[in-house]
Amino acid sequence: MKTMQGLRNFTNDNVSLDLTFPPPAPPPISSSTASTSLSFDEEETSESKIERLISEHPVIIFTRSSSCCMCHVMKKLLSTVGVHPTVIEIDEEEIACLAVQAAPVLFIGGACVGGFESLVALHLSGHLIPRLVEVGALWE
Repeated sequence: MKTMQGLRNFTNDNVSLDLTFPPPAPPPISSSTASTSLSFDEEETSESKIERLISEHPVIIFTRSSSCCMCHVMKKLLSTVGVHPTVIEIDEEEIACLAVQAAPVLFIGGACVGGFESLVALHLSGHLIPRLVEVGALWE
């Protein structure tokens, strides 16, 4: 057990105070977001990889970077309703295969929802949760 300089166990007649820190917890084995084991056939084209990923995951977000703020907000909104999407970082060539203008882009049940604004519109219209239930990403 490690102790920081100046921190140690203190005891008086009534109270024992331990100011040492426990060892760090091991890292989680997997995260519910983007932890999916993704296998790619070396011969598989970018387009077929993307099509396969869309068909394999009921809720998936493609993004240029995991640090994208819009992607983070999209994940947060989906997690508030109980869904944890798969998030895949893709490059410019792969974005072109999606036939969309910008990333991040969300797919639910194999259908392109669009970006952040489309997700918010779907949620505000009351259609997001029924759609998530329909594709099996959420249970009523």
